[in-house]
Formats: sequence, structure tokens, C-alpha cells
Amino acid sequence: MAVVMSMRWDGVQPEQYDAVRARVGWEDDLPDGAVLHVAWFEGGALHVTDVWESPAQFEEFFGNRILPAVEETGLSGEPEVVLTPLHRRFVAPGVGGAA
Repeated sequence: MAVVMSMRWDGVQPEQYDAVRARVGWEDDLPDGAVLHVAWFEGGALHVTDVWESPAQFEEFFGNRILPAVEETGLSGEPEVVLTPLHRRFVAPGVGGAA
């Protein structure tokens, strides 16, 4: 069952997100089950919305790849994560890549 993962992580700065992203390398070494990733900063927090093919695939990626990189970069606190069943997905033709 595909899911939408919504995350809010207070206090995370763009430089910290970029450091974790570089260590994990998910854009070059795509995690199993990842469909979509969108991140932004607002209200002193990192916000992320992902689409995953299953909750287990997100949990495996987070536990095995994200958490070690978070520890290496010294990020503090814990994210608020909500997984919700996906009802519908639309991706406009030609959309892809980084911003």
C-alpha cells in the first residue's frame, strides 16, 4: 500500500538538510520504494513530503540510511512523522529532477 510521509523537524537548517542529503546520497542511490520527495523550510522547521510504495520501505530507509547520517551530522531533536495511505497521485508530464 503506497503512503504519503509527512515530516516536520523543528530546528533543522537548510545546511544541515543538505549535509544529510549529501551523506545519504538518495538522489544517486535511490532507496527501494521511494516515489517522490519534496522538502522546504518554514517556521523554523524542515518540512518533508514523500510518497513511498509502502510504510516498511520508508521505515527501512529512515532507520538504515537517514538516522546514521543524522547522527554523523549532529542533528538534534526528533522529527514528527505521519504516514497516511495514498489515495491518488498525479505527476505532470515532464516533471523531474531537482529544483
